[in-house]
Amino acid sequence: MRIVVIGCTHAGTAAVTQMAKLYPEARITVYERNDNISFLSCGIALHVGGVVKKAEELFYSSPEQLTELGVITKMKHDVLAVDTEARTVRVRNLVTGEESVDAYDKLVMTTGSWPILPRLEGIDLQNVLLCKNYHHAQTIIEKAKDAKRIAVVGAGYIGIELVEAFEQLGKQVTLIDATPRVLCKYLDAEFTDRVEEDMRKKGIDLKLNQGVTGFTGENGRVSKVHTTEGAYETDMVILCIGFRPNTDLLKGQVDMLPNGAILVDDYMRTSRDDVFAAGDSCAIRYNPTRKHAYIPLATNAVRMGTLVARNLMKPTVKYMGTQGTSAIKIFDHHIASTGMTEQAALDACIDVKNVTIEDHYRPEFMPTFEKALLKVVYEAGTERILGAQILSKADLTPYINTLSVCIQNRMTMEELGFVDFFFQPHYNKPWNLLNQAGLQAYRS
Repeated sequence: MRIVVIGCTHAGTAAVTQMAKLYPEARITVYERNDNISFLSCGIALHVGGVVKKAEELFYSSPEQLTELGVITKMKHDVLAVDTEARTVRVRNLVTGEESVDAYDKLVMTTGSWPILPRLEGIDLQNVLLCKNYHHAQTIIEKAKDAKRIAVVGAGYIGIELVEAFEQLGKQVTLIDATPRVLCKYLDAEFTDRVEEDMRKKGIDLKLNQGVTGFTGENGRVSKVHTTEGAYETDMVILCIGFRPNTDLLKGQVDMLPNGAILVDDYMRTSRDDVFAAGDSCAIRYNPTRKHAYIPLATNAVRMGTLVARNLMKPTVKYMGTQGTSAIKIFDHHIASTGMTEQAALDACIDVKNVTIEDHYRPEFMPTFEKALLKVVYEAGTERILGAQILSKADLTPYINTLSVCIQNRMTMEELGFVDFFFQPHYNKPWNLLNQAGLQAYRS
């Protein structure tokens, strides 16, 4: 059996390592245009801020490890075309320029995503940078040494984490986003108001609700960011606007969402026989709505890659869907979310209610008892849990993992009120915060 894998970051690495164990007789060939695999881009801000000293620590596998598993590992090879009718791929060796054609019995598309790069005047100026891979991380760190003023465009997780890292390095930081709130994809206003307050106290200049219109510079290097509201001086710009799926190779050959994300079923199969896909190139089942959605997360990618290997020969292990569960630490606050925010539910025309609790997470007789802000969003009528968010100076992010399971299993608020949680004064109160949320909804 000939297996061709295109792309090898998180989903690709997970798929390849599992396939090498499950199908030792197969000929597995990996084509990767970069010179490395498995880079954890979520650690770039930690590297920039000095928490992770060496970027090499952000890799969890290597081409050499795949080769040791018997995988034909072709780094710096760019796949130019895929023909799903003929079951072939056309490849260029980026070192020699030589082109070749390879045939497959099973094709695995784990081509990932790439930062959205808008067509703006001045975007090609020096020091206008992207933040995605290992080489981007090295460039950001090198350029930041001489930069006093840094503008970050995009107030999602990556942008916010970079803003914190640059502030801790003593830089003058401006955060620009077209939305009215930071992290609005993950959190409702009760939470983002507190994050923004913390950021302003740290001297971060928030320029929200304004879109970037272009860049100008001096001597070929960026010096100003222009937006719909003004112009801001800067020595460096990091673009963190979002990601798009890398799926042009299969355009017109498999079913996709309008943004190009490949549609896969619960066994990671595309609409074309023997073509599988996983990771940031795919749209997957989003459990709160039971519809396909584009949710590029490393956690989803490794799960999906593993499932490709398990289901390559026949449907074996079904994908359980995702809640888009994620977490972030910003300054002193631990924040996590899962499922839909209240605003996202309203935008989707879902009739929802919510319970918001602010309480000390453990008894007041303990030496410390930090406040926690918890919000649970649920469907009116059915009381089915759709989403949740938490914020505290204490690390209560595991609560969101629990609520992720609740959403996956379509639990109701009434059920949440009476779930069996332990009580121990070091960790919580007799009525756990999650129990309290369920009971409040039950009584309303």
